[in-house]
Amino acid sequence: MNNINIRPAVEKDSSLIISFIRELAEYEKLLDEMVATESLIEENLFGSGPVAYSLIAELDGKPVGFALYFFNFSTFLGRPGIYLEDLYVKPEHRALGIGKKLLAKLAKIAVEKNCGRVEWSVLDWNEPAIKFYQSVGAIPMDEWTVQRLTGDALIKFAEEND
Repeated sequence: MNNINIRPAVEKDSSLIISFIRELAEYEKLLDEMVATESLIEENLFGSGPVAYSLIAELDGKPVGFALYFFNFSTFLGRPGIYLEDLYVKPEHRALGIGKKLLAKLAKIAVEKNCGRVEWSVLDWNEPAIKFYQSVGAIPMDEWTVQRLTGDALIKFAEEND
């Protein structure tokens, strides 16, 4: 039987996290958008003021997936929440319950921290992920659309509206 372990990431996992992010970016056909580096992961997840956190999934002691998340705040609930930025399990290890265990650990963290919800986005073409999320009780928020201000547009807006 497979032994699945979910543990908090530590600084020495930075290169592993980058490799998982790269694999996820390839799977999502977004590798050209990936600019994250190991040093950025070290600084932002393990530096003096971490802004995000990661969990590592191991199968029989071998890393096979990860989740990366951060805390946000719901004004409507008046409580913190967790935003799941990435959830990834290597293709050859899918359908073994690893993704579910990662998500369950995140739910446990949310409950322990008195969070009101866990949220994430999924690409509309990613049917396997959508089915998986629905199988654990997630509800799609079809009436909401993601808005993004990034790159040159972000810089320009900030400079022009100082």
